[in-house]
Amino acid sequence: MDDLNAPGDSAPSQPGILSRAYRRYSELHQHYLDRSTPYVTARWIASAVLLLVYFLRVYILQGWYIVTYALGIYELNLFIAFLTPKIDPSVNEDIDEDGPSLPTKSNEEFRPFMRRLPEFKFWYSSTKAVVLSMFCTCFEALNVPVFWPILVMYFIILFTITMKRQIRHMIKYRYIPFSHGKTKYKGKEDTGKVPLPAVGEVNEI
Repeated sequence: MDDLNAPGDSAPSQPGILSRAYRRYSELHQHYLDRSTPYVTARWIASAVLLLVYFLRVYILQGWYIVTYALGIYELNLFIAFLTPKIDPSVNEDIDEDGPSLPTKSNEEFRPFMRRLPEFKFWYSSTKAVVLSMFCTCFEALNVPVFWPILVMYFIILFTITMKRQIRHMIKYRYIPFSHGKTKYKGKEDTGKVPLPAVGEVNEI
């Protein structure tokens, strides 16, 4: 006779306190992220204030320049991905010439610019990077001594070269990474009004 109390027949154990707390935190985190999605201006203002606080902290402490340099490089990469189309024409021009392409003329159909990195993910990743950099300033081990003017010069050179290449890419493939100001076409709106009969038309009874 089989043992009814064998370990294989026991009911599955309930998740621990830490697992439930982490799951609850993830749900609340995602909930507030979803609610903040439509507030684009408010989100970016909050991130700008947070970045200003970080720069003020670095200035007062006079350190952690290497962390700031890494933050700048990461933000630059995010910004370039934000300006780049999701389907890069330089990669797909020889593969599929008949596929979807960016509108290059004013009389073409309006197509919203599809980014490689959407605006919300750009904001979220950028804000997380600032928070992580702020956290790094709490550890003296990450305060690597460095001559900060050299880092500033490196970043300016890298930013200039990268943006120059991106602008050339935009000019070559004739696209603008913003949908604002482009012509949009809307269908007829249903106003609920009954159209009046034409002049001379007689309704039959």
